[in-house]
Amino acid sequence: MAQVLLILAHPLEDSFCAAIAARAEAALEARGDGVDVLDLYREDFDPRLSRSERRCHYSDQPDHSAVADQIRRLRAADKIVLVFPQWWFAMPAILKGYFDRVFQPGVAFDHTPGYGQIRPRLKTLQAVLAVSTLGSARWVSALYMGYPVKRQLRRAIVKTCAPQARFRMLNCYDTEKIDAARSARFLARVEKAAAAL
Repeated sequence: MAQVLLILAHPLEDSFCAAIAARAEAALEARGDGVDVLDLYREDFDPRLSRSERRCHYSDQPDHSAVADQIRRLRAADKIVLVFPQWWFAMPAILKGYFDRVFQPGVAFDHTPGYGQIRPRLKTLQAVLAVSTLGSARWVSALYMGYPVKRQLRRAIVKTCAPQARFRMLNCYDTEKIDAARSARFLARVEKAAAAL
């Protein structure tokens, strides 16, 4: 049994992202995992990195008190599931702010002398599953944009802070034109991926 942090970043309770998160949660619980759902909008998470938080970025004694609960939940997680839309081929500001504020030095990584390559701290994180929705077609994300969110999550965040963690990403394209049959097929893919996490 693993402890999974499921992070949802969508403002609408009846969104397809909310349905995806619910399906992933059900699949994880069905296999006996503990699931901590962090709905960033419902919990009114403030994505803005404060002046004091930024000033502490290079401090030997950083103050993480403003996000202590989120840090506790991150540290308790063996695995992470991210569910979010892509807007302008980027993650929502509230999710980016989560990474800015919670994946801080002393939490997700440590600086090295001379500020060279950073040292990962999330050494017990086993896997990350990212599931996102896009209004655009797959070819636009792949050929024109080069999968920017996948590259950011996999290379800049996961492999930097938890290089041992497996990473997988599922994208649902053309969601503004999605019908019931395609929606059901994608939710089945999410269920399978969550069950195999």
